[in-house]
Amino acid sequence: MTAVLLIAVPIAFNVAFFELGRAFDYPNILRKEPDEILRRFAAGGSGLLLRWQALLLSALAMLPLAALLAVVLAAPPALTALSIVIGAAAALVQAFGLVRWPFAVPELARRYFAAEGPDAEATRRTIEVVFATLHRLFGVGVGEHLGYLLTGFWTLLVAVSILSTAVLPGWLGVVGLPIGVALLIGTLEFVGPNEKDGWPLAGTIVPIAYIGWSVWLIALGVFLLV
Repeated sequence: MTAVLLIAVPIAFNVAFFELGRAFDYPNILRKEPDEILRRFAAGGSGLLLRWQALLLSALAMLPLAALLAVVLAAPPALTALSIVIGAAAALVQAFGLVRWPFAVPELARRYFAAEGPDAEATRRTIEVVFATLHRLFGVGVGEHLGYLLTGFWTLLVAVSILSTAVLPGWLGVVGLPIGVALLIGTLEFVGPNEKDGWPLAGTIVPIAYIGWSVWLIALGVFLLV
């Protein structure tokens, strides 16, 4: 079951990610103005909502994956417990960062385009502020910053667990170390002087790191099967 999840979860995540890119220009759309994002979102209809739901579920699937992998690797108890806690936290913050899209954003989009009368423009501006605040807090702050931080930390813990046992080849643990570090670098994208516009280097590293992370998880699953 652990091997199947290691293979299926990153595939499901990347399929949902690809579909959102095709239908919604994700993740580039995230850096656009609220008016453009809401208009593109409303035009996407129910199909776009289902794509966001699929990405949300793929993030939640990390919960059982983190727990089962820690048990299978059977590292020292403290390392196993920490890996489960951090892996579960990573899954939850990623999901919490995504949950606004299939539930909160549809309501904002409906109200945005239903605004009429002399107060319509003021209503839209208010909705844009609400959306931008949710976007920065749950998207940038929770989903990206905390998501990258905890996922990177979990990746390092799994890599160290592999190196401390004989369940999987040690080189898989070595490969996981730079991937975890790359994800941790992503946490700095909107920190300090980069808070407003982001750090371009981190923005470039993170997509590459997540591709490597996905391939690494699949490799873990394949080696567990064989």
